[in-house]
Order: sequence, then C-alpha cells, then structure tokens
Amino acid sequence: MGEERSWEGNWRVRLYERIRERGYDSLTAFAEARPTASLMALADELGENDIAAVQVFSGLVAEAERSCKVTRLVRGQLVRELSQHLPNGWPVVLDDATRFDLAHALARWTTYTPETHKERVKQARAALRASPPPPGWHPLGPDDELLRTLLPDEEA
Repeated sequence: MGEERSWEGNWRVRLYERIRERGYDSLTAFAEARPTASLMALADELGENDIAAVQVFSGLVAEAERSCKVTRLVRGQLVRELSQHLPNGWPVVLDDATRFDLAHALARWTTYTPETHKERVKQARAALRASPPPPGWHPLGPDDELLRTLLPDEEA
C-alpha cells in the first residue's frame, strides 16, 4: 500500500521537501549523516509511507553523478548493506548462515550499483573473496581505508 503511494504526485518534490524540513540541503548530506542506515530506513525516516527506497537511491545517484562522486556513493552503499546484513562486522567463521548473509549483502550492493560501476564492484567482490577483511571489520562510512583500497576514487 505504501509503495503505491510513494509514486503518487511529484515524488521528487516531496522527497526534497522532506530533506529541507530536516535541515539538509541535499539528499547526500541527509544520507551521509546516517552512513549505516539502509535505504529502506532512510526512506522510512523521510516518508510517511510515501517515499520508497528506490526513490532515495535514485536521488542519491543523480546527486553523485552531478558532483562526480559516484564511486563514493558505491562505497557508501556497501557500508549500508554490510551494516544491515552483517551488523556484527565481517564474520569470523563463514558457516552457512554467515555465508548467506554475506552473499545477500554483496548481491544487494551489486543491485544498487549504477551500471557505470558494475565491473569495478565485480572486481572488488572478487578481491574481498580472495583476501577477506579481518574478522569484525565493519566500515562506518564510505571513506573507510579498506573500502578506498577496493574502490579508489576515479572521478576528477
């Protein structure tokens, strides 16, 4: 029901009105103040059942493209997915449950990656599998040192 309401009217105007009501001048600033919140949590905070996670992400991508910070957005989305699916950090042991949670986080990360960065994310995923981060690794934002190593900024 809420998902249908999110597409009624001019959702972009509604989204940015909510951002400004909360004291932010951009969706990026709002999201970066909550670097570990899922897209759904961001949408829930902004919407009264009339903002969808995909709308939040669409706005974030548009802003990242305008500011030439898409790679940073992609790193930030991995932070969000890991925080949601691996709240205790990178697993010490990869058993069936943690393997599923990790696969889910990485799959969602890829899903929420703009086409321009899919190949880089594929390479980063392979690097994480080949040389896993230390157990308990839990990046708190897109500027995490390991994330910057996996996905260095390419934008000017």
